[in-house]
Amino acid sequence: MPKEPNDSSNEEGKKVDSEGSEDSKGQTDGSEEMLRKRIRTNTPSPHRQTPPSSPSKLVSVEELMETAKGVTNMALAHEIVVNGGFQIKPNEPAEGSLEKRVKEIVHKAFWDCLETQLNDDPPVYEHAIKLVGEIKETLLSFLMPYQTRLKGQIEEALDLSLIQQQAENGALEIGKVAKFIINTMADFCAPCRDKEVHQLRDITDTVLLFRSIFPVLDKMKIDMANFAVSSLRPQLLQHSVEYERNKFQELLNKQPNALDYTQKWLRESADSFVKGAEEGAAGSPGSSSQLLQNIQNHAYLQLLRWEDSPDTFPETLLMDRGRFLEMQLELERLAMVASVLLIVYNIAGEAITGLPGLMDTLKSTVRILLADMHTPFFKADETLTAIGEKLCLELMERLTQHGFSPFHPDRENTLKGQIAAVKSHDNPIRKLVDSRIQGYLLAFMELGPQGGLPAVPGGLVPISKELEDIGTRLNRLVNFNKLVYSPFYHNLLEDAIQAGGSGAT
Repeated sequence: MPKEPNDSSNEEGKKVDSEGSEDSKGQTDGSEEMLRKRIRTNTPSPHRQTPPSSPSKLVSVEELMETAKGVTNMALAHEIVVNGGFQIKPNEPAEGSLEKRVKEIVHKAFWDCLETQLNDDPPVYEHAIKLVGEIKETLLSFLMPYQTRLKGQIEEALDLSLIQQQAENGALEIGKVAKFIINTMADFCAPCRDKEVHQLRDITDTVLLFRSIFPVLDKMKIDMANFAVSSLRPQLLQHSVEYERNKFQELLNKQPNALDYTQKWLRESADSFVKGAEEGAAGSPGSSSQLLQNIQNHAYLQLLRWEDSPDTFPETLLMDRGRFLEMQLELERLAMVASVLLIVYNIAGEAITGLPGLMDTLKSTVRILLADMHTPFFKADETLTAIGEKLCLELMERLTQHGFSPFHPDRENTLKGQIAAVKSHDNPIRKLVDSRIQGYLLAFMELGPQGGLPAVPGGLVPISKELEDIGTRLNRLVNFNKLVYSPFYHNLLEDAIQAGGSGAT
């Protein structure tokens, strides 16, 4: 494909997709940028509420750049390991953007020029040979080092010097060259590309053929890259714990106060847990090691209710901040759904208990109306009023279908009023549901990586599948993070416990 000005290669400009909705290239760039901000020199952060663990030191620009490069590599490795859905996707300019318009103009000019050259008498093959050269480079990039025979075949069939000589002597058979290219693509492509490669054989116009080859080659590059990633993951997982720990230690060596916010996070969690234990809310702390584990688990739960500035998020978890935020928003929505359904079934009583499909219908209605819950234009009052109205209509219809008397107006108004009240975080039902969700997720973490599924608390059965998915994702992040940063956390927690005067040993 014709390269645009300042476009170094087709391999650049790719973005990485993450599970659900952000691309990993953006996440990697964001992680690097966040960590760049956190590599502080001799200027303390205005957010810092605890003294630095050790004095800041001046570092050179070269040291900072080298550290940033290491952080980028660490973020990419981390993304591949913790994100089972990690995939590379092509970076396409947004529709209507200046970049897309410029790209279209440049490409059209190139293909128009190629068509003009090929229609000349005699034909001019200057641009066509350049395209063959780019295709040749791409095909060779698909080969493994041991595939020397195939490399020789490609070098021989797409010998640019020979093709140039044939063009100058009027002996070039461009169709024969194209046929070899398509056959080679058919040998290399993944099964999902067979149809697209086969369709190339039906194109007789040379310009259209070349123009159609490049998009298929670009997809084949992505397929190859994703295959390499999936092949790399087991080996990377095996070494990633030590790799990330060493990379972070390098960062810590250059910037000793790079754990300030992590220390603050753990210290506040330790104080809260020990206070709860003293009041009988957190149970017996047990042994010293069990105490440290319990504090860590409660600390991770706090990340699912993070309200402080993003700039004060623990340094060790910056690469996963987006994931914790995503889970936090999901949990808030699920808590609203569960609260509404709990109210409905408590007020409606036995009349609707066991009606087939009713729970799923009510849940779907509530989830759809709460889909924009975390957007700027979401209006809680209007939405909850609409939910109350729709659920009452659905309940009336179901009650009539099954021979029950409809709600008395007072009962209906009570239902609508209680649904409207769950917009408040202090609503008793919502607080109860929140507490049970936190207990469920805590039980998930306490079971560890090899544990089963904890029992679903009462009132959460309608959202059990969603909670199980979040619990699984949370467990994966927490267990991996513990493996990587356990040496750092152990020391920080010991200090936090001693500073709190708990006397735990």
